[in-house]
Amino acid sequence: MPTPLASLGYGLGLRSEYYPQILEQSPPVDWFEVISENYLVQGGKALYYLDAIAERYALVMHGVSLSIGGPHALDTDYLKQIKQLAERIQPAWISDHLCWSRGSAHQLHDLLPLPYTEESLYHVAARVRQVQDVLQRPLVLENVSSYVRSKADEFTEWEFLNALAHLSGCQLLLDVNNVYVSSRNHGFDAWTFIRNLPPESIRQLHLAGHMDYGDYVVDTHDHPVCDPVWALYQQTLEHLGPVSTLLERDDHFPPFEELLTELSKARELGAKALAGRHLCA
Repeated sequence: MPTPLASLGYGLGLRSEYYPQILEQSPPVDWFEVISENYLVQGGKALYYLDAIAERYALVMHGVSLSIGGPHALDTDYLKQIKQLAERIQPAWISDHLCWSRGSAHQLHDLLPLPYTEESLYHVAARVRQVQDVLQRPLVLENVSSYVRSKADEFTEWEFLNALAHLSGCQLLLDVNNVYVSSRNHGFDAWTFIRNLPPESIRQLHLAGHMDYGDYVVDTHDHPVCDPVWALYQQTLEHLGPVSTLLERDDHFPPFEELLTELSKARELGAKALAGRHLCA
């Protein structure tokens, strides 16, 4: 089996609501993931805290504006800004989403799914290579949650991700919650999705909460991780081995101690999964 990518351990999304606690408490978090666009500025409070936290913790950059699957030319000025930020904080890797998010020159502020076709595959692969040439490192791409599918699809989403990693050399950010959300919305098996991804390409995992409306599920990042996602996460680590894990929260922010408790649960489940993996080896 191919060697898995090295793990950073267990991290949190860096949010301004928690800046003071992080610097005052130096909490037991292995690393933080920063939203790249929040720090594409010349100075101010955000960069002050980012620099201070970068002195203590490993960081990863996570973007929301690349629009890697979009029909319009990539924003080269944006890519230069991303590269400059990377030079400043030296992230372990840089990620974004497998989606499109721009209409003409305007950001739509949504992460929209692609048609999984051969034409789309080669279009995205060429753009990934262009981004990697600028950044001089592999691009890590996340599977998004989705609510509609294209009638033109020629691949499943996991088949598309496999082919894209092979063609472009990109790596994958496997969002376990997004797999669960999409599986509920589209009626596929979540474990089939995960077990058919290339393990050697999976750089990172995401965990988050969602809103369950019964007939459909919405990825909101404003609730704790639910039991079915925890179970899917443990099964994923039993399959993959250790992978850098990130807990996201983007709204309804709880006290910082509650997030740390939730992150501790990820550690505990990860330890159980890896212990079980060793027993089966």
